[in-house]
Amino acid sequence: MGELTGKCLCGGVRLRVKGAIIGANHCHCESCRRATSSPVTSFFTVASQDGFLEGEPLRFFASSPGVKRGFCSHCGAPLSYQSDQRPGETDFYVMLLEEPAAITMRQHDHWNERVGWLNVVDDLPKDEG
Repeated sequence: MGELTGKCLCGGVRLRVKGAIIGANHCHCESCRRATSSPVTSFFTVASQDGFLEGEPLRFFASSPGVKRGFCSHCGAPLSYQSDQRPGETDFYVMLLEEPAAITMRQHDHWNERVGWLNVVDDLPKDEG
């Protein structure tokens, strides 16, 4: 895959991704919903050394033990997710990308936590955990 590029809401942080996409999922967990004020959050995963953030320094929030979420220190846009359970990997939000259609989503995570009024119609696997 070629280079992917993106940016936060204000453009103060720019994202460049080189290398393979390890995963791509829609997350329905309560923590992700609250972090983004959205009913579902879409991530793609790369090896940490393949994702480059440039510009404004990120701020981080430890949303649960072993998890840190990065966001733009200027506009507050969520940018990244890292977990001690997956060392060496970083998740970035799909909608940061200039071309989000470059990512092929692979599954839904935390399906059991989804909001009841969101009607999802697709054939992707739905993982309960």
